[in-house]
Amino acid sequence: MPLFASSPASHTWHFLINQRQHPTFFSSSLPLLLPSSSSYDRTFLLLHPPMLRGLPLSSSLLCRFSRQFQQSLSSLPKHNAYLYGRFAKFSSPFSPVFHPRRFHVPKVLAMAERKSENASQSHKHTNRLASEHSPYLLQHAHNPVDWYPWGEEAFAEARKRDVPIFLSIGYSTCHWCHVMEVESFEDEEVAKLLNDWFVSIKVDREERPDVDKVYMTYVQALYGGGGWPLSVFLSPDLKPLMGGTYFPPEDNYGRPGFKTILRKVKDAWDNKRDTLVKSGTFAIEQLAEALSAGASSNKLPDGLAQTALRLCAEQLSRSYDPKYGGFGSAPKFPRPVEIQVMLYWSKKLEETWKTSEANKSLKMVFFSLQCMARGGVHDHIGGGFHRYSVDECWHVPHFEKMLYDQGQLANVYLDSFAITKDVLYSSIARDIFDYLRRDMIGPEGEIFSAEDADSAESEGATRKKEGAFYVWTSKEVEDVLGEHATFFKEHYYVKPEGNCDLSRMSDPHKEFEGKNVLIERKSPSEMASKFGMLAEDYLDILGECRRKLFEVRSRRPRPHLDDKVIVSWNGLAISSFARGSKILKGEAKGTKFHFPIVGCDPQEYMEVAEKAASFIRRQLYDQLTHRLQHSFRNGPAKAPGFLDDYAFLISGLLDLYEFGGGINWLVWAIELQYTQDELFLDKEGGGYYNTPGEDPSVLLRVKEDHDGAEPSGNSVSVINLVRLASMVTGNKSDYYRQNAEHLLAVFETRLKDVAMAVPLMCCAADMLAVPSRRQVVLVGHKPSSEFENMLVAAHALYDPNKTVIHIDPSNGEEMQFWEENNSNVALMAKNNFAADKVVALVCQNFTCSAPVTDPGSLVALLSQRTPSFA
Repeated sequence: MPLFASSPASHTWHFLINQRQHPTFFSSSLPLLLPSSSSYDRTFLLLHPPMLRGLPLSSSLLCRFSRQFQQSLSSLPKHNAYLYGRFAKFSSPFSPVFHPRRFHVPKVLAMAERKSENASQSHKHTNRLASEHSPYLLQHAHNPVDWYPWGEEAFAEARKRDVPIFLSIGYSTCHWCHVMEVESFEDEEVAKLLNDWFVSIKVDREERPDVDKVYMTYVQALYGGGGWPLSVFLSPDLKPLMGGTYFPPEDNYGRPGFKTILRKVKDAWDNKRDTLVKSGTFAIEQLAEALSAGASSNKLPDGLAQTALRLCAEQLSRSYDPKYGGFGSAPKFPRPVEIQVMLYWSKKLEETWKTSEANKSLKMVFFSLQCMARGGVHDHIGGGFHRYSVDECWHVPHFEKMLYDQGQLANVYLDSFAITKDVLYSSIARDIFDYLRRDMIGPEGEIFSAEDADSAESEGATRKKEGAFYVWTSKEVEDVLGEHATFFKEHYYVKPEGNCDLSRMSDPHKEFEGKNVLIERKSPSEMASKFGMLAEDYLDILGECRRKLFEVRSRRPRPHLDDKVIVSWNGLAISSFARGSKILKGEAKGTKFHFPIVGCDPQEYMEVAEKAASFIRRQLYDQLTHRLQHSFRNGPAKAPGFLDDYAFLISGLLDLYEFGGGINWLVWAIELQYTQDELFLDKEGGGYYNTPGEDPSVLLRVKEDHDGAEPSGNSVSVINLVRLASMVTGNKSDYYRQNAEHLLAVFETRLKDVAMAVPLMCCAADMLAVPSRRQVVLVGHKPSSEFENMLVAAHALYDPNKTVIHIDPSNGEEMQFWEENNSNVALMAKNNFAADKVVALVCQNFTCSAPVTDPGSLVALLSQRTPSFA
């Protein structure tokens, strides 16, 4: 089977999308030219199954790079002819198709066993990472490898010794990072090779996403895949020489091991250094040129926004799985941006009276969300969602839990509840919130980053296994639940031999023999009927069973908690908590919840959001420079805030304000937008770079567009700019809209050709194209129950093209803000203020509805497709 094959762009793109989401099972041996003393050796760099959470390099960037790379290959010296030969086979920027197959590794690797942090052991080695704050770096502080953190000390040492740098990038809850640590970085022989021949640098990609972006972009552009751990060899001036992801320690399966790779790189550095350095320099130059491209126009062509939105929805619909839900095949990631674009598209269809088509889109979304909630990817005992499912039926997950997943998933379940008023969706949002409140929030309100997939099976065990904290034997369930074990086991498909048998992909290495990952295969009402019980009684018993199992599980060794606080991920969580504080008040009175949900007043979620935002402002924001730092653990990290930090936090702050928070959050969002524009905006070419460009050790500035596991900073920024433009007037509003238009123009080709890769940007483009955004203005005394009820009504219906402004005319700070930024709002507040009631106005197309003073009337007004305006 050939490594490269020509294929239609559409087919190739479909593969690239799947590869991005399914890299755990991607394996390819890619020939890389490594010069030897006599002739070229074809050494293979392995792209083994990494734990990839989102593609760092959008394929539009890969497209541009590949095109420019080929155009410039003629300038390479003849000794690069082999490399040219590989690229010359590309028939188009999207034609390099790698044929994936399931990667089989020894069972010990598949189980990701590694040394337990709880095991008592004296440390034979201690390196420079011991003084770092990052949990990931600290995990490697006692390796025999003489690790350096990223910084000038390491660079200077490489220059002084005239040796290449080995750069290893990962994160603390990365499964294959743990594997490579145990196999290679804890091995004395490997450590000696690294220490003698290289300067070794360890980077936490969550702490330094800017560094990770540079070398992941390089690896993906040249080798066609990537993931973590990322392993790259650099020259002392930080130019990439060659790279890959996970390497096994020894040669096996016809592939070279890490020791062989080290010897080959050493030989190449000693004997053919010029070739390596020139190739690395050339690659970085070409990437920099491709990634710096600007827009040829200041706005998108007319109609492209609507076309891109339609194409994205149609492409996703074709990839929909009607049997198990979700978009694409196994392994399945809960990519919330896909849900968002389908909900947005259905709303557009409904507004144009295409009800049947709208319902088809909604059916895909709701069935997918239901399947995810019933599946093992959902933690039925403790709440929240795991990273992804390895099979097509959402059953056996990769067990790590990431904050960015929780924040985004809570939002799409909230949106679905707003549309349906079905408590199924609101209960899942609460389930996520209560997991975060219980396990992921620090003493000052900060929200932590992640929980590991691996944990020890028992106290004192020296090895960790993936999922050990979460899986159950049939006997354990029986011992804990007693008389209720029978129907609990049937409800959650618990079997004596283990239940990971629903798909051939669920457990190919038999890691979970005798173990069960809880999954609901039938609805509670069906099961209650089968057992002759009332549904409510059945749910009560199930909830009590989950509580008992939770108490037993709590005594197991917990997975590692990454208690690093990342601004961007906190921004996503702040948004969902703030939105939940009002949307969940639309639940019917008397709604009953069952463990692990705590049936609290949703207003508590607003308090969580405000505390998290206050922590960031207090600990990670400089009041004088108006700049953010990226992350916090035992103090702010060295890295500055990146585009995602600003964009995601601004989005969260806008939600904080619109859903009832103080005017101070809106003021701060505007301050941050100004700083974002100063640091990241390409004022001539359009769009935002991912870094400020102030660190000379970071060789590339990327304009990211891919909406993957996390949305891109550029997509979120367009929506932020649209929202801000709808709140202020005059030159400020025009400025926001012009920046948004110019940004989208940068990605015109992307929106036109591969819309499915940028679902949130498709929504953003359409939002900007909407002729007039609906505004809801609430005027009255706050805080008061009347004002709270009116806010709940303002947010009761799903409408992403709506802005809610609330103002208390008796508050001097609020009135001053609106008089300076939107005199129309200030005037409305003065003219409609009444001491004994809250007044709501719905405005669109420069006209406003007659004022209403009760929540029901406001909901009725917002329910109209085309409200009647006075």
